[in-house]
Amino acid sequence: MSAPTVRRRRLGAKLRALRGELTLEEVAERSAGRFVYSKLSRIETARSAAKSRDVDALLDLYATLGRDVSDELRAALLTLTKEGAQRGWWHSYRGVLTPVYEDLISLEAEAESISSWQLGVIPGLLQTGEYARELMRAMAMSEAIEARVDALVEVRLARQAVLTRETPLNLWAIIAEQALRSTSDVDGLMHDQLGRLVAMGRRPNVNIQVLPADAPLHVGQLGSFTVLGFGPHADLDVVHTEGLTSALYVEEQDQITAHRDAWQRLTSAALSVEASAELITKIRKNA
Repeated sequence: MSAPTVRRRRLGAKLRALRGELTLEEVAERSAGRFVYSKLSRIETARSAAKSRDVDALLDLYATLGRDVSDELRAALLTLTKEGAQRGWWHSYRGVLTPVYEDLISLEAEAESISSWQLGVIPGLLQTGEYARELMRAMAMSEAIEARVDALVEVRLARQAVLTRETPLNLWAIIAEQALRSTSDVDGLMHDQLGRLVAMGRRPNVNIQVLPADAPLHVGQLGSFTVLGFGPHADLDVVHTEGLTSALYVEEQDQITAHRDAWQRLTSAALSVEASAELITKIRKNA
């Protein structure tokens, strides 16, 4: 059995919240034989993938019990269910992607918004191919990773389609000034990368702020993070953090709230979007 994905865990957590004070046995009894305790337990604990018809039936049951099951919530949960079983474009790269990275790509594909804080690098959704390639080579901790760099660059560039699709994802990125002043032996690499930031920052769905190098001590110095938002259903939001050799998701509601609060403090400390674009342009002239 495959390990539970973050998508299945978010679905299970929401269904558990809707169940409220009822026991699994009571839900099974009220379902008129459609569900048994063990099946409900596997869905809530993400030990098995839920089927759309089962989630739909559970939501119908919870609605009759007075739970707040709006059309928007139903659509969001059914999307989580369906996407968990769908084969996205990234499945053709399964030999090079970790399960955590596959989760990130699938969540990006369905999220309404991304709020990102990056301490040392340009956010992946805004990287040029050459910048991504050199960054991956610099961070590669094994020959196996080095051998997959070209494929990983393809994946990173393909991910960026969420910003230009018909209904684009809204990205608000805060980037530390030090990331803009990185250097490279590749001629023009940072010049082109900063040019991409300026160009993408003109899109209505993309906001870019720079946190100046001389800013006072701030919460962002503890590390980078990304909050993936799913519109009005904040309890489906998730935080993604990444380290040198691993990545993880923060799913507990209080911790997600703490990261959102930290992000708000960072956006208040950063330069305005307009002033950030001016600084990026200025740095680019010498890159």
